[in-house]
Amino acid sequence: MTFDKAFDGKAVSLDRANVDTDQIIPKQFLKRIEKTGFGQFLFYDWRYDANGQENELFELNQPENKGATILVANENFGCGSSREHAPWALLDYGFKVIIAPSFADIFYQNCLKNGMLPIVLEEKKVEYLLKKATKQPYSLTIDLDQQVVKDHDGFSAEFSIHSYWKKMLVNGWDEIEITLQLDDKINEYEKNQLFS
Repeated sequence: MTFDKAFDGKAVSLDRANVDTDQIIPKQFLKRIEKTGFGQFLFYDWRYDANGQENELFELNQPENKGATILVANENFGCGSSREHAPWALLDYGFKVIIAPSFADIFYQNCLKNGMLPIVLEEKKVEYLLKKATKQPYSLTIDLDQQVVKDHDGFSAEFSIHSYWKKMLVNGWDEIEITLQLDDKINEYEKNQLFS
């Protein structure tokens, strides 16, 4: 999946700290072997009640928040177990960007490896976005090329990303595709090893 250098999307607020991967995608839904189909189970215990009915009070269930592609969360997002299913569920639901003051390291890397952009901003800037994203419509522009988050009310914040991951996102590459770009050299090496 290629990430646009400049991306506009609806932002939704999830003002909760220490959201762990079991809250993002509960363990009972990890039996699928594909990367798709997990979005329906995202935040399952918060989205649905004991009878499987939608919890109207949960942020993502509110009609005005449907179709959001940017999730603004609080500190330590993605903590807990290292399950890669968590970014799969977020992506399958429709999120392309997550903004928070901090992320669990493994979750952060898993997002990047799966084509989703995690953005770390200062706590005060995230507080601003959390507040603004509670009232819809609210959209953000993510300029990956310039590494800036902007809204239409004058907010602007720079973020950092390693040049390797930036290139991967812009080109829609994963680590297998990077390896396949060296296919000629791999074949040459194997040929030399075979006849040496």
